[in-house]
Amino acid sequence: MRSRRIWSVLPAAMVALAVSHACADSAMRVYPANAELSPQRLERITDYFNAEVSNAKIAGAAVLIQRHGKQTYLKSFGKIDTVSGEPMTPDAIFRIHSMSKPVTSVTAMMLVDDGKLKLDDPLSKYIPSFATVKVGVETKAENGDPMLKLVEPDRAITIEDLLRHSSGITYGFYGKGLVRNAYANANLFADGTDNASLAEKIARLPLAEQPGTLWDYGHSMDILGRVIEVVSGKSLFEFEKERLFGPLGMTDTAYYVADPAKHRRIAEPISSDSIFRTGRARNPRLFTKWESGGGGLLSTVGDFSRFAQMLLNGGELDGRRYLKPETFANMTANHIAPATAVKRGAYYFPGDGFGYGLGFGVRTEPGNATPPPPGSLGEIKWDGAGGTYFWIDRGQDMFVILMIQSPSERGRIQPALKAMVYDAFER
Repeated sequence: MRSRRIWSVLPAAMVALAVSHACADSAMRVYPANAELSPQRLERITDYFNAEVSNAKIAGAAVLIQRHGKQTYLKSFGKIDTVSGEPMTPDAIFRIHSMSKPVTSVTAMMLVDDGKLKLDDPLSKYIPSFATVKVGVETKAENGDPMLKLVEPDRAITIEDLLRHSSGITYGFYGKGLVRNAYANANLFADGTDNASLAEKIARLPLAEQPGTLWDYGHSMDILGRVIEVVSGKSLFEFEKERLFGPLGMTDTAYYVADPAKHRRIAEPISSDSIFRTGRARNPRLFTKWESGGGGLLSTVGDFSRFAQMLLNGGELDGRRYLKPETFANMTANHIAPATAVKRGAYYFPGDGFGYGLGFGVRTEPGNATPPPPGSLGEIKWDGAGGTYFWIDRGQDMFVILMIQSPSERGRIQPALKAMVYDAFER
């Protein structure tokens, strides 16, 4: 315990150095399923996040490690909002941004299980406007200026393409190119936009590449959200609440916080780190028509733990099955190269050692880094632009959830947490 107290008062640079050693020490070991997590080593997580807060890197955080169905570690740090001074608690509500994507994917696959949706269905079956979509190919005009040539797609966009980000539908708020510029200039996020109108706007834009050829992170899950509405006859949230959120007990998960009494629980970043870079700044306290399946959900560590435990169990929780076993297996298998012809794009966010399934990054190999990042083969994961992050290690019967609101610090904090978790295994 003495070493933990010493570390807790170290400067941030020395804490970071200790974490880097933990990362090297915990690299891609295979731990027995009965290996224990050391409570003393887990306290390094406590020291680390206390240092992040005290050094004004983040406003606050909530961290959960759940193993064998029980909370191994659950702690909150700092403030929900540094302006109000509200202390961080486990029921704080976070913008989870792209952690909405796995939720949308599971919801869509429930419709596949129902026989109402097929992976090889053309998107245009549900949103006819996509029957005439074109692919944008960059070329040059006679005067040498770049121009966009529109060509016919080699094949139709399928539901599977939406799930694995191989539709050619992209984002307009990162990267370069004429197609991305077209997205950026299309006023996709105008007031009053809903899932239906967003889909119509995107259907009029060119695809960034031929369907089924490249993993390209974009609005595919937003379009899938609209497909869910068309198939179910309900709004995306209504259907998710009926089939997923309600049964799982995810009472604080929604697209905006409707109850004013809960507004004080909405986590906010520090003022210097409030640019989420997701194309639209949205106040979660206000009603929104757009229920973004790609990035619109708000949730708590407790709510998301119910979703994560269901996935850890292979699609089942508390005696209720949400996904057929074969459906879950398909979702967590790799659906891009080398398993398929879908190549990795220039912006391949699953990262080194990961393939991509139907809604998740999937650990397929140790990767090329030396040493490789810690973890287990078969891990599934995803994160959000605000810093929220989760991974599921079925070999260890464990999942971990990080809730922070820090767009600029997330790339450093997420791997640090992962290193400390695996370094805590006794050996």
